[in-house]
Amino acid sequence: MSQATPSNKVKAADPQTLNRLAWESPETTHLTVVDRERNVVSLTFTVNGGFGAGVVAAGTGILLNNEMDDFAVAPGVPNLFGLVGGEANAIAPGKTPLSSMTPVIVTENGKFRLAAGAPGGSTIITTVLQIVLNVLVYDMNVGDAVAAPRIHHQWQPDRLLVERTGLPVVVLEELRRRGHQIQEREDWGNANAIVLTPDGWLEGAADPRGEGTAKGF
Repeated sequence: MSQATPSNKVKAADPQTLNRLAWESPETTHLTVVDRERNVVSLTFTVNGGFGAGVVAAGTGILLNNEMDDFAVAPGVPNLFGLVGGEANAIAPGKTPLSSMTPVIVTENGKFRLAAGAPGGSTIITTVLQIVLNVLVYDMNVGDAVAAPRIHHQWQPDRLLVERTGLPVVVLEELRRRGHQIQEREDWGNANAIVLTPDGWLEGAADPRGEGTAKGF
């Protein structure tokens, strides 16, 4: 830091070093911000798949997304995340992309109560819904609400995803008895949320499953 390095001494990193130090998150990003006046931002942004479309706009360094994947190439054909679209999601003018992005702001009596969001492709909707229910219905604090075990069903394919070791065996057995096709997998999502507590404090939490932290100042 105290001495300039001659340019002829600066070399490209070898592949082994890059593999050790460089890591590109495969997921969407979400951030939640609330200020002292209770102005709220709940922002989910993405390039969709890993490195998006794999194309950088010439001269800009901007990576183009592949959100066209949120349209259906044909009715009934699943996209990258297994979501099945129909005629309403066709690749044509006036159609609707089959997006799962679900940033949420909840108000109560016209005032801020909760904001949350998450990455995770098709699991975003159920992740955010479970956080909202955990806080507003099950009276969890925001940390427990974000960390709680998750389940996910998206209609097609007809399977219920559950986090490995997330649910008690007796619950899994009962779900199977009711006809659910259960698939256990590793944790998913990287949610965060901010809640207004009954005594007027802002309480934030970041998902222990991934990157991120809660900060206040």
